[in-house]
Amino acid sequence: MKKLITGGLITTATDVYEADLLIENGKIVQIGKNLLAEGAEIIDAAGKYVMPGGIDPHTHLDMPFNNTVTDDDWKSGTIAAAFGGTTTILDFCLTAGEEKLGPAVEKWHEKAKGNSVIDYGFHLMIGELTPETEAELPVLLEQEGITSVKVFMAYAKEFQASDRTLFKAFKIAKEVGAVVMVHCENGSVIDELVEEAKQAGHTAPIYHALTRPVELEGEATKRAIELAHIAGAKLYVVHVTCKEAVDEIIAAREKGYDVYGETCPPYLTLDQSALAQPGFEGAKYVWSPPLRPKSHQTHLWNALKAKQLQTIGSDQCSFSFNGKKQLGLNDFSKIPNGGPFIEDRCAILYSEGVAKGKISINEFVDMTSTSAAKIFGLYPQKGTIAIGSDADIVLFDPTVKREISANTHHMNVDYNPYEGWEVTGEPVSVLVRGEYVIKNKEFVGVLGSGQYIKRQLTPTTVEVINI
Repeated sequence: MKKLITGGLITTATDVYEADLLIENGKIVQIGKNLLAEGAEIIDAAGKYVMPGGIDPHTHLDMPFNNTVTDDDWKSGTIAAAFGGTTTILDFCLTAGEEKLGPAVEKWHEKAKGNSVIDYGFHLMIGELTPETEAELPVLLEQEGITSVKVFMAYAKEFQASDRTLFKAFKIAKEVGAVVMVHCENGSVIDELVEEAKQAGHTAPIYHALTRPVELEGEATKRAIELAHIAGAKLYVVHVTCKEAVDEIIAAREKGYDVYGETCPPYLTLDQSALAQPGFEGAKYVWSPPLRPKSHQTHLWNALKAKQLQTIGSDQCSFSFNGKKQLGLNDFSKIPNGGPFIEDRCAILYSEGVAKGKISINEFVDMTSTSAAKIFGLYPQKGTIAIGSDADIVLFDPTVKREISANTHHMNVDYNPYEGWEVTGEPVSVLVRGEYVIKNKEFVGVLGSGQYIKRQLTPTTVEVINI
């Protein structure tokens, strides 16, 4: 059915203007004033921004980790994402010691199939590369339309790759036109600091932060940058938290390196003191890299404003406080790492950023949608409002105020790190390819309606250092 959105402010990464928008067969087919469309459903968007749907480039749904599994699966996670104004996610397909990578991708397809209510794609994690998987990787990326691989420099027991594997991943990605996403922490040194802390009898959640100092994020970021540069590859540094990492990214970009950076809402708004709360409350705020002292927030906001950091990911990785977080009750290193942010990603950035004058509404759209679409091969199918683009649309009311609470959120966890926060601005209705998923703040979507999106690999033009 045709839909005609009238009276709203069309809002993209570059423009804000009054216009009507006509949707047909899942696409935007016309933009203009006083449009006529016989038989179309009329949607009154007066007083609202009409934005491209959010693209969350960093989620972990139904993910095994640290002897447990995240509490939000592809059903609850994508419903919560839709309530938050996100219409596409890129989730991490994990591999760990597989002889082939293909079965891991098939497993992730099975997780999403019949459950996702929004569109999605995958990043492919690389833990080690054998001759077999080295040969398989470029073929698999092309076949599956995956434009990004992920390498961890931390989590030795689960995911950590060697520098040699990281460098090989960069070389392969350069050849096929993929971007390499890297978790930048010096995992080997962190593991040593964790053991020292436990031997000294330190078991409280705050030691999760104290054993992962900013210097180890900065050092690993520098190392990843230089390895990517030698290989001539595109690097995307995930969940940047601190000045030390930001400075390395800025320096690399000023030298012309092909480096991108992502940060997440908690690093912009919460700080390390949350982990030092009495009792075990600090476990609610255990994720990696950890929260930092408040002084680092200014550097992150400034880097976003200057476009030295380009995207906002949720790093959705939820574990209930009264269930799975309790696994680390007497040992901070056993607290499952991760938090629930997929639903509040855009709300926090709008309320703390746009409403408080730190960023513009255009920058908000760019950080939450357009930049991710461009970096990961989704643009202009997604990430903007233009004729021919998918009709992934959010009607956003900038005036409404609401209180965040676990009692009202749609994530499958018993706490919210932003419990009691009042935020300004809220998605009212959300459409994916022209069909309602959220209508007047009510879920009306269909399980399994989300589509897997194959993305376009983009050959890199960065000069390779010849050895």
